[in-house]
Amino acid sequence: MTSTDTVTRGPVKKIRPEPVTRTVTRRSTTGEDLGPVDLEPSIFGIEPNLAVLHQVVTAQLAASRAGTQSTKTRAQVRGGGAKPFAQKGTGRARQGSSRSPSMIGGGVALGPKPRSYRQHTPKKMVRLALLSALSDRAANKRVALVDEWGWDGPKTKEAVATLHNLRISGSVLVVLADDETIAGRSFANLPNARTTSFGQLSAHDVLRNDWILFSDRTLPVSGEAAASVATEVSDEPAAEAIAADTETEEAATDA
Repeated sequence: MTSTDTVTRGPVKKIRPEPVTRTVTRRSTTGEDLGPVDLEPSIFGIEPNLAVLHQVVTAQLAASRAGTQSTKTRAQVRGGGAKPFAQKGTGRARQGSSRSPSMIGGGVALGPKPRSYRQHTPKKMVRLALLSALSDRAANKRVALVDEWGWDGPKTKEAVATLHNLRISGSVLVVLADDETIAGRSFANLPNARTTSFGQLSAHDVLRNDWILFSDRTLPVSGEAAASVATEVSDEPAAEAIAADTETEEAATDA
């Protein structure tokens, strides 16, 4: 091989480590320790893909922009029909309209117009970003689990006491089932708490909060337990999708 020869190489695939099993302490709303629970490794135990996470979160933030800003061009500004001054003899640069972008009160050249900032992101990337965000929170011991809410009515005092008993400080994202309206109304008045359902959970929601709080009904699992959760909470499409994808990946690995 001489110095003039070129070396061709194909794309290098990064070998990522196998998912690890992490645990979370299951507690009641009073803070009673109910024992450890193993989190699903394919959801909470993967190595976060920072590049995909950045791209997906950027796309989600861009999609939330209204895109309603608008400026007027020289054709949309009222007036300017008459020539402002004579062509010659004034010593000034010739002008044909007082609404030229170079004049005060004129239109805006190349100004912003209403448009959509939405970016197309493949579904697999969105799912990988969400799993990366959940795995990051699990690795930093920022995932909490409660057995059930058990409140008779919506009370902010109960929500504050629960967060205190679970030793949660800072901002928290509470994942609720669609029919857990009492818990949702209890957390509604807390400035450091946000509520969502697993079907609406996104990577940006996970990253913008310090903690993520699940209940037994909303904790994503796999296998037979995932099927039971999907049966109880039939309106959680994301939990069903993650469970189905996990079973498919396990079947492909066994094959």
